[in-house]
Amino acid sequence: MADNGDDDAQYRIKEGDYVVLKRGDIFKALQIQLRKKVIFEKQWFFLDKAVGHLYSTKFEILSGGNLQPKKPKEEESLADAKEAGTDNRHILDDGTSQKLTRDDIETLKEQGLKGQEIVQQLIENSSTFRDKTEYAQEKYIKKKKKKYENTVTILKPSCRSLAIMYHGREPGKICHLRYDTLAQMLTLGNIHAGSKVLVFETCAGLVLGSVMERMGGYGSVIQMYPGGGPVRAGVESFGFPAHFHDTLHDFPICHVNALLAGNLDTAAKDPCADEKQSNTVEGQNQPEAEPQGNPEEQSMETNAGDDTADQEKREREKLKEAKAQGKRVKLEEKRKKLAAAASLLEGRNADGLIIASRFHPCPVLMVLLKFLSPSRPFVVYSQYKEPLIECYTKLKEQGGTVSLRLADTWLRHYQVLPNRTHPLLLMSGGGGYILSGTTVAADRAKLASSQRADEPAPKRLKVTDTEG
Repeated sequence: MADNGDDDAQYRIKEGDYVVLKRGDIFKALQIQLRKKVIFEKQWFFLDKAVGHLYSTKFEILSGGNLQPKKPKEEESLADAKEAGTDNRHILDDGTSQKLTRDDIETLKEQGLKGQEIVQQLIENSSTFRDKTEYAQEKYIKKKKKKYENTVTILKPSCRSLAIMYHGREPGKICHLRYDTLAQMLTLGNIHAGSKVLVFETCAGLVLGSVMERMGGYGSVIQMYPGGGPVRAGVESFGFPAHFHDTLHDFPICHVNALLAGNLDTAAKDPCADEKQSNTVEGQNQPEAEPQGNPEEQSMETNAGDDTADQEKREREKLKEAKAQGKRVKLEEKRKKLAAAASLLEGRNADGLIIASRFHPCPVLMVLLKFLSPSRPFVVYSQYKEPLIECYTKLKEQGGTVSLRLADTWLRHYQVLPNRTHPLLLMSGGGGYILSGTTVAADRAKLASSQRADEPAPKRLKVTDTEG
């Protein structure tokens, strides 16, 4: 029984957990904090009452912002045992079919009626509801539930839910990467536990977090980041345990050439230049303000002010020294992390490579492919196909890769009903493009000879008779 309790604890909501709120097709990621007001889809509530319940539980928002678990029997369809028409052609949508006014609905809310009860009142006061077809009734109920039912579902974060959330709210942040495209990238990249994977992405950490989730905390993930530092917003939303972050290493893309040239120490110790610069700036002498006032007043205040001035000066020096010490410690930790990542890259035996960024992928791909072992997969995502066509052509010319495949992703949602099966009217038009392939061991001598064999033979020079 104790084991069952321990197993069940990981599926229960706890304070400080990162969760995903779901209401209809809308998602929002946040952290559970007690006594903190949460605003989601024009509703405000507190998540205190959700602590201790299982994930995927649907809660109802009560007055005062409190959450109450919704009972399963309340999920019964309101259209059960209702009369339905056979045709909607004679129904006029002139706005007079509903007897309840907006003021009446607000009065019902003030009386404490739940969303399901308000929907029931709307059905009973509609003069055209019984004349609608069964499918039209279901659409009507679904629309009114979405408007008046105050419910929210709390989910455990996953790469699918977070990808849907980002794509629905801020697709530009993740380069318009769709969740089905992300799934194909993880599959084509052969991401699994115990592997060493290189990731270069500018998708707010979504791709990096998905790779870490698939690996389950086993192996090594090396994030190649551009700019000043890595972006971890998407990774934090996953709410990984502490041992997951032990497998994550960061390395700046600007130091890759130094690492390929064999300058491991240079690539790992470059951050110390910031320390020298900060010490130089802090050590600059600033001019002191000239004393003001007549000499008699200065002589009277000198003895009393010397002790105070010396004490303030010592405190300032101590504070400055503490700040400098803190910076040195942080820089030393950063140097150690860079050295650890550089040592992992130095072997050039990575098991996979995934690239998904807003930058041009061709230069990045050509450099990072050198860190992969032979017979290892690589995947490159781009919202547009032209950059990937350039990568495809370059790889074909350079050699060292096989099974190159450039494809676009396509996803369709269908409405499946008797005599009414068709694609949905509103859906995503495109999911971007994926270039995938496999590295092979290239023999330089054979490559050179094959290239020479492909070249046409030089024409023989005609020998002229020079004898008289």
